[in-house]
Amino acid sequence: MAHQTQQTLGIIGGMSWESTESYYRLINEGVKNQLGGLHSADLLIHSVDFAPVSALQAQGGWGEMGVMMASSGKRLKAAGAKGLLIATNTMHKLVDDVQAATDLPIIHIADATADAIIAQGLSNVLLLGTQFTMTQDFYKQRLIDAGLEVLIPTEDKRAEVHRIIYEELCQGQFVDSSRAYYRQVIKDSIAKGATGVILGCTEIGLLITQDDSPIPVFDTTAIHAAAAVDFLLADIAL
Repeated sequence: MAHQTQQTLGIIGGMSWESTESYYRLINEGVKNQLGGLHSADLLIHSVDFAPVSALQAQGGWGEMGVMMASSGKRLKAAGAKGLLIATNTMHKLVDDVQAATDLPIIHIADATADAIIAQGLSNVLLLGTQFTMTQDFYKQRLIDAGLEVLIPTEDKRAEVHRIIYEELCQGQFVDSSRAYYRQVIKDSIAKGATGVILGCTEIGLLITQDDSPIPVFDTTAIHAAAAVDFLLADIAL
């Protein structure tokens, strides 16, 4: 068999490291499933310190974060990455900064998620995530442009969904009452027409699974990781 190599993928991670760990496992499992044996993924990971990022998010310091993300992308490109993955939903707000700095293909989490939802024949979905992801156009509008109808929780529920992410999930805490809260938000959305739910924060999949929802769950971490595997193996005849 001719020697065929993976395309090296660079991951901007650490936001939070708990979800980056999931990406690393899922991508390696995906490559092994495709290639078998002792194969694993050809990855470069730059894991940033999440505390200053989280503080800047709270302050609205997106310009400073854009510089940080662009710098990370350039470091990965210099190390040999042929494409990039930003291992967080919220920081896709800055995808254009990374694109402009690196001119590398970027696997966009919202596009991969929209493709997965459309492939199941669904169009009306609940979006759960940080306040930024649930309310701002950088993410939601891409889903709408793909032909989806996007529901988000009411303002008070959005605040609690957001709090659970930052105060619990990003700190490795998985609380039964919070799981119950998410389950109720999902249940409430069904009455409003939701036929699927996007776990639109890479940490939510650590708390909520398909078992917690009567409608299909779209775990953006798993979907994004699967798209990463496709990128890595694009030059390999399977």
